[in-house]
Amino acid sequence: MISNEAFLTNIVAFHSQQAIEKCFKAIVEDNELKLERVHNLFKLYSFIESFITLEIDLNQLELLDKVYISSRYPSEVGIMPNGKPTKEEAKEMYEFSKYVFTKTVELINNKPLRL
Repeated sequence: MISNEAFLTNIVAFHSQQAIEKCFKAIVEDNELKLERVHNLFKLYSFIESFITLEIDLNQLELLDKVYISSRYPSEVGIMPNGKPTKEEAKEMYEFSKYVFTKTVELINNKPLRL
């Protein structure tokens, strides 16, 4: 749920980006793929695209890929190139990351076991 407090929008953006990055990396692991260290969502998506049936909103992916995730400056976590996301942008990011998470769980849980 998105808080009514506008000061939290950058935190929502940060965690939405992180959730999608971790989902994509879960798909990499589930398919036993080798991948260099990468945090770029587009690179991750292009690497797993042939292994998934998710419909990915490339505009949302592009927006989330711009989230500043440096932990050196906590006040800047989740900042976009133009500053903090709006409440509407944060809500869209949250909904998109929730969709990717749900679909990733379904994808991984529905795969036949490898013996």
